[in-house]
Amino acid sequence: MSTATPQKFEFQAEIKQLLDIVIHSLYTEKEIFVRELVSNASDALEKLRHTQITEKDIFDDKLELEINVTTDDKAKTITIQDFGIGMTRDELVKNLGTIAHSGSKAFLQALGEGGAKNSNLIGQFGVGFYSAFMVAKSVKVYSHSWRAAEPGHVWSSDGAGSYELEPSEGERRGAKIVITLKDDCSEFAEDWKIKEILERYSAFVSYPINLNGKRINTVQALWLRSKNEIKEEEYTEFYKFQAHAFDEPRLRLHFSADAPLAINALLFVPKDNTEKLGFARLEPSVSLYCRKVLIDAKPKDILPEWLRFLKGVVDSEDLPLNISRETMQDRSLLEKLNKVITKRFLKFLEEEAKNRPEAYAEFFREFGHFLKEGAALDHTHKDQATKLLRFASSLTEKDKTTSLTEYVSRMGAEQKEIYYLVGPNRSAIESGPYLEAFKARNLEVLFCYESVDEYVMNNVREFDGKKLTAADHADVKLSDLPKPEGALADSDVATLTGWLKTTLGERVAEVKASDRLVDSPVLALNADKFMSPHMRRMMKAMNKDGADSPVRVNLEINPRHAVIKRLFELHGSNPDRAKLVAEQLLDNALICAGLLDDATAMVARLNLILANA
Repeated sequence: MSTATPQKFEFQAEIKQLLDIVIHSLYTEKEIFVRELVSNASDALEKLRHTQITEKDIFDDKLELEINVTTDDKAKTITIQDFGIGMTRDELVKNLGTIAHSGSKAFLQALGEGGAKNSNLIGQFGVGFYSAFMVAKSVKVYSHSWRAAEPGHVWSSDGAGSYELEPSEGERRGAKIVITLKDDCSEFAEDWKIKEILERYSAFVSYPINLNGKRINTVQALWLRSKNEIKEEEYTEFYKFQAHAFDEPRLRLHFSADAPLAINALLFVPKDNTEKLGFARLEPSVSLYCRKVLIDAKPKDILPEWLRFLKGVVDSEDLPLNISRETMQDRSLLEKLNKVITKRFLKFLEEEAKNRPEAYAEFFREFGHFLKEGAALDHTHKDQATKLLRFASSLTEKDKTTSLTEYVSRMGAEQKEIYYLVGPNRSAIESGPYLEAFKARNLEVLFCYESVDEYVMNNVREFDGKKLTAADHADVKLSDLPKPEGALADSDVATLTGWLKTTLGERVAEVKASDRLVDSPVLALNADKFMSPHMRRMMKAMNKDGADSPVRVNLEINPRHAVIKRLFELHGSNPDRAKLVAEQLLDNALICAGLLDDATAMVARLNLILANA
């Protein structure tokens, strides 16, 4: 160590201002300083590697290109050392004393002028370095340039407005930053703490990172490698590491793009949907990187909310980051990134659905709820998401599904609407009265079993120019069918429907003969256009106003059914018993429609009917 008197310098005015911002308000988490200094060390190693290509005389050329981090909890220090490009005395002054000079910035500019683009360079050394003063009582930088003729120096400062510089003998090539920590930041001298920070932020830095002699970054940044050279087990290992998972991924998308943004992405679909299993709502888990350095582990805007089940990594070198690397400067670019990745993933699902339909069907059974959410709420990606939806239908086999595209391809020329029915399961829908008219006319009906389906259909509204219509809606108009013999006369039908309207009173808005019914005696159609049975149940569950309002329906009767013909006879010969039967038929219809909230009166009436029988 030299005995020369240290030379004192005042920080440039802009540096003083920057230091004040960094220390007091720029970074939300103090631990970020580790990420910044390791990123700078990686920059220095990358520049040395580049220099080795063009220069033969490299000082200390036997040193490994690696980063060594050392903690000392007794001395309350943390040391970060690289064997990279190093700095001369003038470079220490320029890079650490003025904001106008930055080694990485100048290097990127030089590469750009030469027409090359090096994606391994990270950030600006003269900026991230100052994050050390958030936690430091003092900072010392020992450095020796790659140039053998240049002596080593030590730069030191407490961040209060000035720094000192003096020669230092015996320095290795590169830079060694020794931080003496403030008393309230002593946790950063703990091995476990720094290990956790390095694993979170710097796990994919290209060069080895050793903490107290032990290698930390053992998993490679697979997203930057060619797909052809990556083995399945490597993908699985990476997924388990990145997603903190124990299972194997269900699906994987690995892609790169140059326009409109430079993107490298590796996305995974887990085996199971934990939300479906009853666990908490998933949080975004696709991490955002910039040139292999973590920017945000759980960014909320990198993908739409409904793709929150995805795991993986997105890396873009085109993102302009502010001085802390924590907040995006340009929201429009982030939105563009969102659209590019989302469209690419949806296209990937389209390809899966086409090429591996059975595997896609399994995926949809597990994660289809999210795609329905996207189709209903995301106007930007609505069309793509809607094409990926799958439903059972009256023409599919049990446990099989169909797409809206396939449904439309089977429609007759005269059919203008896509019909669907909401019910708890296939058996309930097929045994109910609402399907009869469509079966008789050979019209396909989609079956919707999930509580969200009606909301999705109401929001999607149409597909391929065809309106999505609930098959149990009162406004559905169907073509006429030949009327079989054995029905009540028209005059008798008019008499019976009038009597039913009077007898049932306010419980029905209208009673008429049905052109829908084939095998069932009656059906109830919701008279409220703005509140379906399912919507009423949802509002009731949420204690919303209007959910307890009296149910009024349009009642349709089947003039050919034996029960209706017997009721016509009974209403004249035994009005009291006929009234019981009419009320029971209405309650039966309400049960099929999902509109009977309280069955107490029905059970009492049914017992009375049985006693009379």
